[in-house]
Amino acid sequence: MKTFLLNHTGKLIIAVLLAMPLTMLAQDEKFSYGAPSYWRPYSQNGINIFETGKLGDTAYSGMKVRFGAGFTQQFQNLKHENKTALNNAGANRLFPLASGFMTAQANLFMDVQLADGIRLNVTTYLSARHHNEAWVKGGYIQFDKLPFKGQFWQDLMKIATIKVGHMEINYGDAHFRRSDGGHTLYNPFMESYILDGYATEIGGEIYLQKNGLFGMLGVTNGMIKGNVDSVNKTVQDDNTARQPSIYLKGGIDKNVGDNMRVRLSGSYYHNSSSAASGLTLYGGDRTGSNYQNVMEKAPAGETLPDATKIAFSGRLNPGFSKKVDAIMLNGFFKLAGLELFGTYETAKGRSKTETESRRVNQYAADVVYRFGSNENLFVGGRYNTVKGKLANIANDITVDRYAAAAGWFVTKNVLMKGEYVIQKYKSFPSADYRSGGKFKGYVIEAIVGF
Repeated sequence: MKTFLLNHTGKLIIAVLLAMPLTMLAQDEKFSYGAPSYWRPYSQNGINIFETGKLGDTAYSGMKVRFGAGFTQQFQNLKHENKTALNNAGANRLFPLASGFMTAQANLFMDVQLADGIRLNVTTYLSARHHNEAWVKGGYIQFDKLPFKGQFWQDLMKIATIKVGHMEINYGDAHFRRSDGGHTLYNPFMESYILDGYATEIGGEIYLQKNGLFGMLGVTNGMIKGNVDSVNKTVQDDNTARQPSIYLKGGIDKNVGDNMRVRLSGSYYHNSSSAASGLTLYGGDRTGSNYQNVMEKAPAGETLPDATKIAFSGRLNPGFSKKVDAIMLNGFFKLAGLELFGTYETAKGRSKTETESRRVNQYAADVVYRFGSNENLFVGGRYNTVKGKLANIANDITVDRYAAAAGWFVTKNVLMKGEYVIQKYKSFPSADYRSGGKFKGYVIEAIVGF
């Protein structure tokens, strides 16, 4: 079954790539500035959009280009402690925190309507915690129509969408609501989940969508970047096979009457043997956390640390770099201004220096109420917990987060939001700097998205 999927999916992706020059030859000479079709806006209008669907078509009037951006300026006042960690005044001493502003983060978006039903996206991180310099997140080409004549192709593309590129993979629904560098407008809270199932990989996705039902098959290289290195052997694992990642998604997304929407989805991600650089499903973000330097070790002496090496504060990476099987189930319910979003995730995997796989589980629940003119105000609460085994720790550990947030859309493109958060680290051994760990406090963000 796996061989069949790989062979036939690969053939379709190759056919699409071969069709790209034809679209360029067939396109009109007219050129203008404007939004493409089948596209998710970067403003308040993009909130609660998941897959772009098949209803976003506009009459094609020639090639279009659109530039957008996401800017986030943050003020943080967080305090942390690790009372039960051995030598917490020495080797396990935490980073000395003070209230202050984070360096502003910025994203640049370019969206191009190349031809009828065919668009291109390129996203660049202009400034982020993990990369202060400009850094391309990725890009993809999306086909909601194909430049082939015949009723078969027209009927197929009424329900099908094809995406090819180096892109954010569609594993789970949580990645549609997370903060992404300077673009934090979709997220009613400050941070992504503790276990951040997010990555950019090279490959393709094929969607079928009709009457609120949807399904997706994706195949990628399983890594954050292109790589032609051979796989290194280790004492624990001499397997040098390089396997692609295969992931599936399916669900239902329906409006019930004028004020109710229900969405249920399930996703599965599999890779049995990654290359030398390793899998990054839980470490694929190149921007960083929106909790700055919290629960991080203090630098040695008075030397300031390399900020890129402590960019993911408050998150937990299980280290499944050699192989992983992950499942995420999501539910979304909206009734007028009330939104409920829930997540259950379980993942099993290991690194190339381990012989046995480990498992981690994650639960999360968001409650958000939007009100005011055009739902321009909101309040919300989040509970997020992760429990499982980490490498070199015999027992299960647990990390819990409670967050309360509120926000105000001054316009559809300008957002002010704040959050109070408490996060606790449980069952870590006393030799670990996270033993008895806890941080709490508030964070405020000013955001522009267009």
